[in-house]
Amino acid sequence: MLEGVFKLLGEYGNPVPRYTGQRCLVERMAVGGCDVCQQACPHEAVSIDRRVTIDPARCTSCGLCVQACPTGALEYDVTATMGAIKAHGEGGATLTCSQSGAGGQTLPCLGRVTESAVVASGAWGIELTLLHGDCPTCTVGRADVPQRLEAVVEGAQQLRSATGRPARVTIRKASGEQLQGPQVTRRGMFGALARGARTVAAQVIPESPLPFVDWSVPEERRPAEWLWRRRALRPTPAPETPVAWASPRVEEGCIDCPVCTNVCPTEAIAREVHPDGCITLHLDLTSCTGCGACARSCPPQVIVMSPDVPEGAFAEPMLLREGGQLLF
Repeated sequence: MLEGVFKLLGEYGNPVPRYTGQRCLVERMAVGGCDVCQQACPHEAVSIDRRVTIDPARCTSCGLCVQACPTGALEYDVTATMGAIKAHGEGGATLTCSQSGAGGQTLPCLGRVTESAVVASGAWGIELTLLHGDCPTCTVGRADVPQRLEAVVEGAQQLRSATGRPARVTIRKASGEQLQGPQVTRRGMFGALARGARTVAAQVIPESPLPFVDWSVPEERRPAEWLWRRRALRPTPAPETPVAWASPRVEEGCIDCPVCTNVCPTEAIAREVHPDGCITLHLDLTSCTGCGACARSCPPQVIVMSPDVPEGAFAEPMLLREGGQLLF
């Protein structure tokens, strides 16, 4: 039996999220560092010592570390969840957790649901229902998964407010319904078996292991989560419409040091020294995750985070600063 389980797990990808060290605020040595992934993990699978390490023997693929990561350093394949939603069509989509007993399109835990999936459901006009099990007794996720889901939906709704078409999302505990197909999970299924939890066959949401990020390719520095949040912002807002996309602004007092560019986890801030000694800072909004590392690390503390930007600002890199000069 277990041989078949391992075979199934192998077919549905790596149970541990992909880690991209260049995007990690710990490796970037941002002021204050970051430990949200470690705090979110319900099984002490995440350790931090100059980098993030995940113990595959403890990881249950719940996705809560990925959901919490502010920079995309930890990732699962977001397109798998979005594809499952899209496949349902306008009749509405339901995603269930592995412990709900509801079957249907199943994730190990609804901690795997991120803002991009909710934003996309709104773009497609698909009503989304998220069914969870008894979270306080769950051996895969943690007790506050429903509250974390509500925060995810709230963030997605703020982003979708620019379109004038909010997503339609319901979060509730499963109440004995049986959706089409029995249920199984990839890593979540093995974790449930190992803990003696109730598991039945499943209609899983398949995904592929993510390849390593090629940091030499600028486009790959952008986390897929934020890339799809932007792509799924449909219908496209008017150019002057504010979009809830947190990003930095540079106020008076900048000393033209390179700290903000050095700590940026996606290299969204570009610093250029011109032949005359003039220094400019530009921001690629589509790459900015709004993590705030630049603001926290700025030596003179003159970088502030703006909660929104006009839609038209995404068209080209935003000028953050111009006119500083190096002293030769």
